Amino acid sequence: MDEAFDPMEPPILDIRQVSYKIDDRLILNRICWRLSKGEHWVILGPNGAGKTTLLKIACGYLWPNDGGEIHRNGQALVDLRQLRESIGWVTTSLIADIPPTEIVTRSVVSGKFAQLGFREYTGQKLEDADVAQAHQYLSEMGCAHLAGQKFGTLSQGERQRVLISRARMARPLLLILDEPCAGLDPGGRELLLESIANLARNQQTMGMVLVTQHIEEIMPVFENVLVLSDGRIIEKGPTERVISPQLIGRLYGVSARISRSADRYWMIRD
Repeated sequence: MDEAFDPMEPPILDIRQVSYKIDDRLILNRICWRLSKGEHWVILGPNGAGKTTLLKIACGYLWPNDGGEIHRNGQALVDLRQLRESIGWVTTSLIADIPPTEIVTRSVVSGKFAQLGFREYTGQKLEDADVAQAHQYLSEMGCAHLAGQKFGTLSQGERQRVLISRARMARPLLLILDEPCAGLDPGGRELLLESIANLARNQQTMGMVLVTQHIEEIMPVFENVLVLSDGRIIEKGPTERVISPQLIGRLYGVSARISRSADRYWMIRD
């Protein structure tokens, strides 16, 4: 388990009054969000809410072009490369860029060098310590048995767990999981969510963000929720306070009750 963090330390990520435009269309409108070490957040919202744009800004792939600042560990950022180096972003779009014949261990180690497909250059080779670290991360995701398999032979859920292990090789301050359960069958989804929950429980310094459209994917270890709609934050705070029938109606335009079972939220249409 990681060392305990000091609550007086500055936040990992501090997004201050950030706005973003494409042409004349406002995609994000004065977003304010602080995420501290060891915090676990869910970003919830429908398609078109601005989630992907917020992620790209949070991860350093876009610069807020209509105002605002981004601070990391209490310092204003002027170089997006610094932000990218401190955040691991796991998205299904990465899967197509990993060689299907590559052995899983090498796929995981590639994350240390920001590669998609491990390549050995002069002065850079597969070190025993890197292999051991990759095996540890795979084990913590419940998939140590996949280490010697080819990436292309894995199921969708197994690939997601490997991608999470790969992202951790860079020892990020923050790990963002962008709709990791998309396309999974119910069994695969539950296995992946269990692995994510176990990882979150064992991390006290690395922040984690789960992006989803489905409240049933919000596990108890994710204590806070940020809700986006039409480029604005409409709710933000403790999960138990934020998730409500009124929120579901506002986000998705349906009347529904919220049921709690096994410490998870389930939407039941009226």
